[in-house]
Amino acid sequence: MAKIRVNKPGLRLRLYIAGNAPNSLRAITNLKAICDEHFPTECVLEIVDLLVHPARALADGIIVTPTLLKLSPLPVQKVIGTLSDTNQVCVALASR
Repeated sequence: MAKIRVNKPGLRLRLYIAGNAPNSLRAITNLKAICDEHFPTECVLEIVDLLVHPARALADGIIVTPTLLKLSPLPVQKVIGTLSDTNQVCVALASR
């Protein structure tokens, strides 16, 4: 489990991945690029590897990886996949 923190914790994200699977690595890279470009000072990202912490997935109802959860601000949003559609991810993250 890794946390990447920047100045203002306004946007809390949790990315569920499955080890070093290609789609998981792609999702991490894409999400970091999106956060750096569109939300550079307000993002707190937690990465949860389901191979290491499977119970976390059950708690959040995750059945597919990679899955991104926007935890705050509300409403909670879920985006599934490699997060390669920057527009879709930004719309989900910007919804308040």
